[in-house]
Amino acid sequence: MITVDGPSGSGKGALSQLLARRLGYRLLDSGAVYRILALAAQRHGVVLNDCQALVRLASQLDMRFEITADGGRAIFLEGRDVTRDSRTERCGNAASKIAALGPVREALLHRQREYARWPGLVADGRDMGSVVFPQADLKIFLTATLEERARRRYKQLKEQGIGASLDAVLNELAERDERDRNRSVAPLKPAEDAIVIDSTDLSIDEVLEKVLAVVR
Repeated sequence: MITVDGPSGSGKGALSQLLARRLGYRLLDSGAVYRILALAAQRHGVVLNDCQALVRLASQLDMRFEITADGGRAIFLEGRDVTRDSRTERCGNAASKIAALGPVREALLHRQREYARWPGLVADGRDMGSVVFPQADLKIFLTATLEERARRRYKQLKEQGIGASLDAVLNELAERDERDRNRSVAPLKPAEDAIVIDSTDLSIDEVLEKVLAVVR
């Protein structure tokens, strides 16, 4: 099992997907789980500070992931494709707020651990190595400067046809960093035995080769 943690825009999602393909492992995008819950809350009129209602919603969350024809991933909530909606900055910010709630994290913990099955798992998130899978064989913590992460995220949104400004993306990432790093439950930080990789000046292929070298 391999965990890949780090802040938004560090490249951890792309790295996790490439690793899973190369190794033939299952993939868990834990951030998508919280994004799906945020969308479900919006759909069902649940406010983000109603912890009890969110826990109930999490316990019966109807979600699934599918591999698309081009090798990507499609996300479904209650039978509806929400892949595009789940990738907006608004949804990401809502997911970050939900993730700071301890009871909600506990409600989703078991569901995430169910993914740890043969032939192996690459788990992408913020506390995969430190909390969810502390027994993982290899733990990677991927980071980059705030400016570089904002640039990457802005480019990604533009490629998806989602309107955004670079300044707005940078400010939202900075706000999310502050919230994720200072939350009382499972804050964003490397596990004690994680390998920290700064991807600021590296391509995703260069990061992949670094990790595969450690795997080998």
